[in-house]
Amino acid sequence: QVQLVESGGGLVQAGGSLRLSCAASGRTFSSYAMGWFRQAPGKERELIAAISWGGGRTSYADSVKGRFTVSRDNAKNTVYLQMNSLKPEDTAVYHCAASTRDFPPERYEYWGQGTQVTVSS
Repeated sequence: QVQLVESGGGLVQAGGSLRLSCAASGRTFSSYAMGWFRQAPGKERELIAAISWGGGRTSYADSVKGRFTVSRDNAKNTVYLQMNSLKPEDTAVYHCAASTRDFPPERYEYWGQGTQVTVSS
């Protein structure tokens, strides 16, 4: 089992940048594929980025491709989401999640509580 804690959210102006972090507990972090999801008020949860257990494979939603970058440091049990050129429509609660399944995972078993990102126009 793994516990996930996100940090790094906040208020930023459009065009700005933020880096989210997701710290994981447990000694088997490197065996999990990781994903970043977001959910805006009144909208469905959206998978926006994923990274394989070793970091060699990544995938992105079209809505963030070219602006967001997912990475991980298995020595620090942490996955990151670098968000550049932020837009007001990026405003949402961002969650990280972990999966034991092959990449790209169809299902994530463990979830963090989320961190709020607000982008002002």
